[in-house]
Amino acid sequence: MAEKTILRALAGETQDVPPIWMMRQAGRYLPEYRATRAKAGDFLSLCYNSDLATEVTLQPIRRYGFDAAILFADILLVPQALGADLWFVTGEGPRLSTITSQAELEQLRPVADIHETLSPIYQTVRNLSQELPRDITLIGFAGAPWTVATYMIAGRGTPDQGPAHALKQENKPVFEALLDRVTEATIEYLSAQIEAGAEVVKLFDSWAGSLKDKDFEKYSRDPAARIVTELKRRHPGIPVIAFPRGAGDKYIGFARATGADCVAVDETVSPEWVAKHLQPDSCVQGNLKSSHMVTGGDAMISETRHIVEALRNGPHIFNLGHGITPDADPDNVQRMIDAIRG
Repeated sequence: MAEKTILRALAGETQDVPPIWMMRQAGRYLPEYRATRAKAGDFLSLCYNSDLATEVTLQPIRRYGFDAAILFADILLVPQALGADLWFVTGEGPRLSTITSQAELEQLRPVADIHETLSPIYQTVRNLSQELPRDITLIGFAGAPWTVATYMIAGRGTPDQGPAHALKQENKPVFEALLDRVTEATIEYLSAQIEAGAEVVKLFDSWAGSLKDKDFEKYSRDPAARIVTELKRRHPGIPVIAFPRGAGDKYIGFARATGADCVAVDETVSPEWVAKHLQPDSCVQGNLKSSHMVTGGDAMISETRHIVEALRNGPHIFNLGHGITPDADPDNVQRMIDAIRG
């Protein structure tokens, strides 16, 4: 642990130079990733090929020397393991068979059966735990129940998560039963990743911001708390990063309410606000705009240094406010790292 800066930050240590990693750091902006994906044939084949998934996870570590590697997988592998049909449309994203009725809900597999489908993912984690340099932290992850459920209900990503909100209003028993099933599966999935060698796990609630008032607490915060509590019961000391993207003022108190060791924040909140309202409770992660990785220049350097300076008095993991995009310039990533470490 003494060598792993990410673990030190998650334990509450303030460091002169914050550790760095990026969401989607293994991705299409890297030519070596594109070459490996072409070898795999398609995205899901890449996810389920443990050797190739290990390779793409390692690529940004070799190129940039990030302080953490995050498992290469996808948040929609859990619904697939539960029995939903999943495929990806080139240029458009994921498609799933939908769950909007009691009959469709009952067709899902039991949670206990997910591991057979997901076993290649656990093998990737085992591979990485052996192959990563000893000072690099291995992060596992899953989608949060609300976010995963929005895809399962709509059958695809939507701009406002309207179908999930509609089901919540029109058939709350089915909606809540689905959320409960996904919550249970997420606990099992992350627990298996930890058993395979993940040293940290992250919970991505990418669509948390569309939940308002009590719905945010009931469908984003409370499932996160349930997952964190059970993981820490099974694996004492395991650090958990929570990312309720778009939460705004509801970021405040999220770490205390859920037991998460770190709250990742998006770019809609200022680092000064984060330092005041969140850092006293936990480590924080974030929050450079992803667009800076495309445009680069002095604005990127200035904002990078601004974030580091604003969060220098507490535990901080430097990251983007969301995942890096396929049109990012790989050279800008190196310039960002140099601005932090230089």
